[in-house]
Amino acid sequence: MRIPDLPRRERTAHKGDFGRVLIIAGSRGMVGAACLATIAALRSGAGLVTLASSDSAQILAAPRIISALTVPLAETQDGSIAFSAREKLNTVLGKADITAIGPGLSTNPDTAALVKRLLAEDLQTPTVLDADGINAIAQEHELIKTAIAKNKMIFTPHPGELARILDVNTAEIQADRLQAAKRFIELFPEAILVLKGANTIVISQEKQYVNATGNAGLATGGAGDVLTGLIAGLWAQKLDAFDAAVLAVYLHGLAGDLAARELTMNCLTAEDLLDYLPRAFNMHLASR
Repeated sequence: MRIPDLPRRERTAHKGDFGRVLIIAGSRGMVGAACLATIAALRSGAGLVTLASSDSAQILAAPRIISALTVPLAETQDGSIAFSAREKLNTVLGKADITAIGPGLSTNPDTAALVKRLLAEDLQTPTVLDADGINAIAQEHELIKTAIAKNKMIFTPHPGELARILDVNTAEIQADRLQAAKRFIELFPEAILVLKGANTIVISQEKQYVNATGNAGLATGGAGDVLTGLIAGLWAQKLDAFDAAVLAVYLHGLAGDLAARELTMNCLTAEDLLDYLPRAFNMHLASR
Protein backbone atom coordinates (compact mmCIF):
# COMPACT_ATOMS: atom_id res chain seq x y z
CA MET A 1 0.00 0.00 0.00
CA ARG A 2 1.01 3.63 -0.47
CA ILE A 3 2.60 5.12 2.65
CA PRO A 4 0.28 7.84 4.01
CA ASP A 5 1.26 11.49 3.76
CA LEU A 6 2.41 13.43 6.80
CA PRO A 7 -0.23 15.67 8.40
CA ARG A 8 -0.48 19.05 6.67
CA ARG A 9 0.79 22.07 8.56
CA GLU A 10 -0.32 25.65 7.92
CA ARG A 11 1.59 28.77 8.90
CA THR A 12 -1.46 30.11 10.71
CA ALA A 13 -1.97 26.96 12.77
CA HIS A 14 -2.16 26.87 16.56
CA LYS A 15 -0.55 24.08 18.58
CA GLY A 16 -4.02 22.79 19.44
CA ASP A 17 -4.58 22.04 15.75
CA PHE A 18 -1.97 19.30 15.96
CA GLY A 19 -3.49 17.33 18.77
CA ARG A 20 -2.98 16.69 22.46
CA VAL A 21 -1.33 13.46 23.59
CA LEU A 22 -1.38 12.01 27.10
CA ILE A 23 1.22 9.34 27.82
CA ILE A 24 0.75 7.23 30.95
CA ALA A 25 4.09 5.57 31.44
CA GLY A 26 7.17 5.06 33.54
CA SER A 27 8.11 3.85 36.99
CA ARG A 28 11.19 3.82 39.18
CA GLY A 29 13.95 2.17 37.15
CA MET A 30 12.07 2.53 33.85
CA VAL A 31 12.00 6.28 33.40
CA GLY A 32 13.73 5.98 30.05
CA ALA A 33 10.76 4.22 28.46
CA ALA A 34 8.48 7.10 29.43
CA CYS A 35 10.94 9.70 28.12
CA LEU A 36 11.45 7.93 24.80
CA ALA A 37 7.72 7.66 24.15
CA THR A 38 7.13 11.28 25.14
CA ILE A 39 9.93 12.72 23.00
CA ALA A 40 8.80 10.61 20.03
CA ALA A 41 5.29 12.05 20.35
CA LEU A 42 6.83 15.53 20.34
CA ARG A 43 8.97 14.68 17.31
CA SER A 44 5.84 13.51 15.47
CA GLY A 45 4.54 17.07 15.42
CA ALA A 46 1.87 16.71 18.09
CA GLY A 47 0.84 20.08 19.46
CA LEU A 48 0.91 19.30 23.17
CA VAL A 49 2.27 16.21 24.94
CA THR A 50 1.80 15.39 28.61
CA LEU A 51 3.53 12.61 30.53
CA ALA A 52 1.71 11.24 33.58
CA SER A 53 4.05 9.15 35.69
CA SER A 54 4.80 8.12 39.25
CA ASP A 55 6.24 10.75 41.59
CA SER A 56 9.78 9.39 41.55
CA ALA A 57 9.74 8.83 37.78
CA GLN A 58 8.34 12.30 37.07
CA ILE A 59 11.13 13.99 39.01
CA LEU A 60 13.70 12.32 36.77
CA ALA A 61 11.75 12.62 33.52
CA ALA A 62 10.82 16.31 33.68
CA PRO A 63 14.36 17.69 33.06
CA ARG A 64 14.74 15.35 30.07
CA ILE A 65 11.48 16.26 28.33
CA ILE A 66 11.35 20.02 28.77
CA SER A 67 9.00 20.50 25.77
CA ALA A 68 6.31 18.36 27.42
CA LEU A 69 4.10 18.82 30.44
CA THR A 70 4.44 16.33 33.29
CA VAL A 71 1.99 15.14 35.93
CA PRO A 72 3.35 13.44 39.08
CA LEU A 73 1.14 10.65 40.44
CA ALA A 74 0.96 8.74 43.69
CA GLU A 75 3.16 5.67 43.61
CA THR A 76 3.46 2.16 45.01
CA GLN A 77 6.36 0.99 47.15
CA ASP A 78 7.96 -0.19 43.91
CA GLY A 79 7.81 3.32 42.45
CA SER A 80 5.09 2.55 39.89
CA ILE A 81 1.82 4.44 39.51
CA ALA A 82 -0.57 3.53 42.33
CA PHE A 83 -4.26 2.79 41.95
CA SER A 84 -4.88 5.73 44.29
CA ALA A 85 -3.62 8.04 41.53
CA ARG A 86 -6.84 7.39 39.62
CA GLU A 87 -8.65 10.50 40.86
CA LYS A 88 -5.81 12.86 39.89
CA LEU A 89 -5.31 11.06 36.59
CA ASN A 90 -8.97 11.56 35.73
CA THR A 91 -8.46 15.32 35.88
CA VAL A 92 -6.10 15.16 32.88
CA LEU A 93 -7.72 12.36 30.86
CA GLY A 94 -10.34 14.69 29.41
CA LYS A 95 -7.70 17.09 28.10
CA ALA A 96 -6.20 14.63 25.61
CA ASP A 97 -7.16 13.69 22.06
CA ILE A 98 -5.12 10.48 22.16
CA THR A 99 -3.86 8.47 25.14
CA ALA A 100 -0.91 6.07 25.13
CA ILE A 101 -0.51 3.63 28.00
CA GLY A 102 2.23 1.20 28.87
CA PRO A 103 5.92 2.01 28.36
CA GLY A 104 7.81 1.26 31.58
CA LEU A 105 4.70 1.01 33.76
CA SER A 106 5.83 -2.21 35.48
CA THR A 107 3.69 -5.25 36.28
CA ASN A 108 2.99 -4.20 39.86
CA PRO A 109 -0.52 -5.54 40.71
CA ASP A 110 -1.72 -2.15 41.96
CA THR A 111 -0.60 -0.49 38.72
CA ALA A 112 -2.18 -3.27 36.66
CA ALA A 113 -5.46 -2.73 38.52
CA LEU A 114 -5.32 0.96 37.60
CA VAL A 115 -4.79 0.12 33.93
CA LYS A 116 -7.79 -2.20 33.99
CA ARG A 117 -10.01 0.45 35.56
CA LEU A 118 -8.86 3.09 33.08
CA LEU A 119 -9.64 0.86 30.12
CA ALA A 120 -12.94 -0.44 31.47
CA GLU A 121 -14.37 2.83 32.79
CA ASP A 122 -12.36 6.05 32.75
CA LEU A 123 -10.82 6.50 29.32
CA GLN A 124 -12.86 8.39 26.75
CA THR A 125 -10.20 8.85 24.07
CA PRO A 126 -8.68 6.69 21.34
CA THR A 127 -5.83 4.74 22.91
CA VAL A 128 -2.49 3.19 22.02
CA LEU A 129 -1.83 0.23 24.34
CA ASP A 130 1.74 -1.03 24.65
CA ALA A 131 4.09 -3.05 26.84
CA ASP A 132 2.91 -3.35 30.46
CA GLY A 133 -0.43 -1.86 29.47
CA ILE A 134 -0.92 -4.97 27.36
CA ASN A 135 0.50 -7.27 30.04
CA ALA A 136 -2.06 -5.96 32.53
CA ILE A 137 -5.00 -7.25 30.49
CA ALA A 138 -3.46 -9.93 28.27
CA GLN A 139 -5.62 -12.76 29.59
CA GLU A 140 -8.79 -10.72 30.12
CA HIS A 141 -10.45 -10.90 26.72
CA GLU A 142 -13.80 -9.58 27.88
CA LEU A 143 -12.14 -6.50 29.32
CA ILE A 144 -10.28 -6.00 26.03
CA LYS A 145 -13.58 -6.20 24.15
CA THR A 146 -15.16 -3.71 26.57
CA ALA A 147 -12.26 -1.29 26.11
CA ILE A 148 -12.41 -1.53 22.30
CA ALA A 149 -16.17 -0.99 22.33
CA LYS A 150 -15.64 2.26 24.26
CA ASN A 151 -12.70 3.69 22.35
CA LYS A 152 -10.78 3.04 19.14
CA MET A 153 -7.61 1.16 20.11
CA ILE A 154 -4.24 0.36 18.56
CA PHE A 155 -2.34 -2.50 20.25
CA THR A 156 1.44 -2.58 19.80
CA PRO A 157 2.74 -5.88 21.22
CA HIS A 158 6.03 -7.58 20.56
CA PRO A 159 5.71 -11.33 19.82
CA GLY A 160 5.93 -12.31 23.49
CA GLU A 161 3.12 -9.96 24.47
CA LEU A 162 0.92 -11.17 21.62
CA ALA A 163 1.66 -14.75 22.72
CA ARG A 164 0.24 -13.93 26.17
CA ILE A 165 -2.95 -12.57 24.64
CA LEU A 166 -3.40 -15.59 22.38
CA ASP A 167 -2.24 -18.03 25.09
CA VAL A 168 0.46 -19.62 22.93
CA ASN A 169 4.26 -19.60 23.04
CA THR A 170 6.36 -16.97 21.34
CA ALA A 171 7.83 -19.50 18.90
CA GLU A 172 4.33 -20.13 17.55
CA ILE A 173 3.86 -16.41 16.91
CA GLN A 174 7.18 -16.15 15.12
CA ALA A 175 6.52 -19.25 13.01
CA ASP A 176 3.68 -17.44 11.21
CA ARG A 177 3.48 -13.82 12.26
CA LEU A 178 0.78 -12.85 9.78
CA GLN A 179 -1.46 -15.72 10.79
CA ALA A 180 -1.01 -14.81 14.46
CA ALA A 181 -1.93 -11.21 13.69
CA LYS A 182 -5.04 -12.37 11.84
CA ARG A 183 -6.02 -14.51 14.80
CA PHE A 184 -5.87 -11.45 17.05
CA ILE A 185 -8.15 -9.54 14.69
CA GLU A 186 -10.58 -12.45 14.60
CA LEU A 187 -10.83 -12.18 18.39
CA PHE A 188 -11.01 -8.38 18.42
CA PRO A 189 -12.27 -7.26 14.99
CA GLU A 190 -12.64 -3.58 15.86
CA ALA A 191 -9.01 -3.21 16.97
CA ILE A 192 -5.86 -2.35 15.05
CA LEU A 193 -2.78 -4.48 15.72
CA VAL A 194 0.84 -3.46 15.26
CA LEU A 195 2.90 -6.64 15.68
CA LYS A 196 6.45 -5.43 16.22
CA GLY A 197 9.54 -7.22 14.98
CA ALA A 198 11.24 -7.85 11.64
CA ASN A 199 8.77 -6.69 8.97
CA THR A 200 6.35 -5.19 11.48
CA ILE A 201 2.73 -5.98 10.63
CA VAL A 202 -0.12 -3.47 10.85
CA ILE A 203 -3.52 -5.12 10.49
CA SER A 204 -7.20 -4.36 10.92
CA GLN A 205 -10.34 -6.16 9.83
CA GLU A 206 -10.20 -4.43 6.44
CA LYS A 207 -6.51 -3.83 5.71
CA GLN A 208 -3.01 -5.12 6.33
CA TYR A 209 0.48 -3.75 5.80
CA VAL A 210 3.88 -5.43 6.16
CA ASN A 211 6.67 -2.93 6.71
CA ALA A 212 9.85 -3.02 4.65
CA THR A 213 11.95 -0.44 6.52
CA GLY A 214 14.04 -1.19 9.60
CA ASN A 215 16.91 -3.49 10.51
CA ALA A 216 18.24 -5.70 13.29
CA GLY A 217 19.55 -2.65 15.12
CA LEU A 218 15.97 -1.90 16.14
CA ALA A 219 16.04 -4.96 18.39
CA THR A 220 17.31 -2.71 21.14
CA GLY A 221 15.71 -1.66 24.40
CA GLY A 222 13.44 1.35 24.04
CA ALA A 223 12.84 1.15 20.28
CA GLY A 224 9.26 0.03 20.88
CA ASP A 225 8.67 2.94 23.24
CA VAL A 226 9.68 5.35 20.47
CA LEU A 227 7.18 3.68 18.14
CA THR A 228 4.38 4.01 20.70
CA GLY A 229 4.94 7.75 21.06
CA LEU A 230 5.21 8.20 17.31
CA ILE A 231 1.92 6.40 16.65
CA ALA A 232 0.12 8.41 19.33
CA GLY A 233 1.53 11.70 18.08
CA LEU A 234 0.61 11.12 14.43
CA TRP A 235 -2.84 9.82 15.35
CA ALA A 236 -3.49 12.95 17.41
CA GLN A 237 -3.01 15.02 14.24
CA LYS A 238 -6.30 13.72 12.85
CA LEU A 239 -4.85 10.94 10.72
CA ASP A 240 -6.93 7.82 10.27
CA ALA A 241 -5.91 5.29 12.94
CA PHE A 242 -4.63 2.68 10.48
CA ASP A 243 -2.77 5.32 8.46
CA ALA A 244 -1.17 6.73 11.61
CA ALA A 245 0.06 3.28 12.58
CA VAL A 246 1.44 2.54 9.09
CA LEU A 247 3.15 5.92 8.78
CA ALA A 248 4.68 5.62 12.24
CA VAL A 249 5.98 2.11 11.59
CA TYR A 250 7.45 3.19 8.24
CA LEU A 251 9.16 6.32 9.62
CA HIS A 252 10.40 4.47 12.70
CA GLY A 253 12.06 1.85 10.51
CA LEU A 254 13.42 4.46 8.12
CA ALA A 255 14.98 6.39 11.02
CA GLY A 256 16.58 3.10 12.09
CA ASP A 257 17.97 2.54 8.60
CA LEU A 258 19.40 6.06 8.42
CA ALA A 259 20.93 5.73 11.87
CA ALA A 260 22.45 2.31 11.11
CA ARG A 261 23.99 3.66 7.91
CA GLU A 262 26.07 6.11 9.94
CA LEU A 263 26.32 4.46 13.34
CA THR A 264 26.13 0.74 12.40
CA MET A 265 23.43 -1.59 13.68
CA ASN A 266 25.72 -2.59 16.56
CA CYS A 267 25.87 0.94 17.95
CA LEU A 268 22.25 1.91 17.30
CA THR A 269 20.23 2.91 20.39
CA ALA A 270 16.62 3.98 20.84
CA GLU A 271 17.77 7.53 21.53
CA ASP A 272 19.41 7.58 18.10
CA LEU A 273 16.00 6.96 16.52
CA LEU A 274 14.78 10.24 17.99
CA ASP A 275 17.74 12.07 16.44
CA TYR A 276 17.19 10.52 13.01
CA LEU A 277 13.42 10.94 12.86
CA PRO A 278 13.72 14.45 11.31
CA ARG A 279 15.77 12.99 8.45
CA ALA A 280 13.19 10.26 7.96
CA PHE A 281 10.42 12.87 7.86
CA ASN A 282 12.39 14.91 5.31
CA MET A 283 12.97 11.88 3.08
CA HIS A 284 9.30 11.01 3.17
CA LEU A 285 8.28 14.58 2.35
CA ALA A 286 10.76 14.69 -0.55
CA SER A 287 9.33 11.47 -2.00
CA ARG A 288 5.78 12.83 -2.36
